[in-house]
Amino acid sequence: MTRTREQAATLAAPLEALGAEVLAMPVLETVDPDDWAPVDAAIRDLASYDWLVFTSTNAVDRLLRRFRVAGGSKEALLGIRIAAVGSATAAKLRHHGLPPALVPVDFRAEGLVDEFRAMGPDACRRILLPRALEAREIFPEALREMGCTVDVVTVYRVRAAKPDSAVIERLEAGTIDVVTFTSGAIAAAFVSAVTEAGLDAREVLAPLCVASIGPVTTEALGMLGYETDIEAPESTMESLAMAVGAAFKV
Repeated sequence: MTRTREQAATLAAPLEALGAEVLAMPVLETVDPDDWAPVDAAIRDLASYDWLVFTSTNAVDRLLRRFRVAGGSKEALLGIRIAAVGSATAAKLRHHGLPPALVPVDFRAEGLVDEFRAMGPDACRRILLPRALEAREIFPEALREMGCTVDVVTVYRVRAAKPDSAVIERLEAGTIDVVTFTSGAIAAAFVSAVTEAGLDAREVLAPLCVASIGPVTTEALGMLGYETDIEAPESTMESLAMAVGAAFKV
């Protein structure tokens, strides 16, 4: 399992429930942005936005945590419509008492674009998008083409994490059956991590089942030169775990 440490449990739990031995080897870690000033300004100006859009659970946690420092109040969020990409992000918002007004059926940024396009630009004149520095540009670019103003603020960055040497040894020994990927960035970081550990990434992945959370990650793996053996029917951790279980007839 190659997810960041903060997000590991949501995939580990359903896999372990199926009887799998789960080895965590985060290849990326989340850190603060270089400058919080744009985030703080957006928090103070929150009432001017029609929509607040979250595309990850990390973005939810980090923006809400910053509210205390910037002098904002969670009550200000009650007067703004919130959209969430993915069931996990929606659940995280509900946990904080902020039920999203919109969760697209397609758990990708493309699905949210379709929803806003159906509404028309008058319903989403100004949008705040707190996210990772390295996130894809599909959503903000598409909305801007529709005539919407999209303010993107960085609430976290991702960087390479030092891989667990014990898991590297297991990969080298060939005692792992499946490697799971939940984003293209994680897939690329995994290849870099095993290469820096002195292993040949192609030799490591060749005997393994490569499991992807969805088509975006599958496409990224293909661009890296790797085929996907298992793809989750829905872009959720539960769906990915079930797809792995089905592949091994668990």
